[in-house]
Amino acid sequence: MITMLKMSSTIGMFWILSACHAVAQEKPKAPEIGDVAPKWIDLVGTDDRKHSLTDLADASVIIVAFTCNSCPYAVDYEDRLIALQQKYVDSKTGVQLVAINSNAVAADSLDKMKQRAAQKRFEFPYIRDESQHVARAYGAVYTPEFYVLNKQRRIIYQGAMDDSTDAGKVTVSYIDLAIEAAMAGKMPDVTKTGARGCTIRFSRRRR
Repeated sequence: MITMLKMSSTIGMFWILSACHAVAQEKPKAPEIGDVAPKWIDLVGTDDRKHSLTDLADASVIIVAFTCNSCPYAVDYEDRLIALQQKYVDSKTGVQLVAINSNAVAADSLDKMKQRAAQKRFEFPYIRDESQHVARAYGAVYTPEFYVLNKQRRIIYQGAMDDSTDAGKVTVSYIDLAIEAAMAGKMPDVTKTGARGCTIRFSRRRR
């Protein structure tokens, strides 16, 4: 009887470990600072066009913003995203902002994204990561969460846009500092901060 219980316990532990191993294999390893950024290919945007990272080959710096319609924190940052894009477009520095929505909820469907982009007059690509592959590949967790890619498309910064969710209390723009460093061919002094916002709502994967 004792032997049978031991066997049952061993088998149970085997299946638990196997399941954990399968989950670990399923989740891609998030890139580190200095790693080449994961690519995205043919993601549909609010302009009904397909967007790929390689389309931005001429950009000197790319800011990737994981955001959405439904998170109040993300909504609060929309005007800051608009201002950021306008600042660098006007300066002709080749800096490009790309917003990616990976949320698996009805409020973040492509149709809803189109409505939001039209309402706010986004001048940057707002694209739908329907499979959530891109968010998983980057290791993104929050909306909003930012990544800055240099000319070599290496990640030189990950985290919050700035040091306060209240626009009137911002004293440090981590994104601006990372952009300036990238333009100078350097790494920023601060390469990683804690993103603040809502967690990305991922779909459960069926095995």
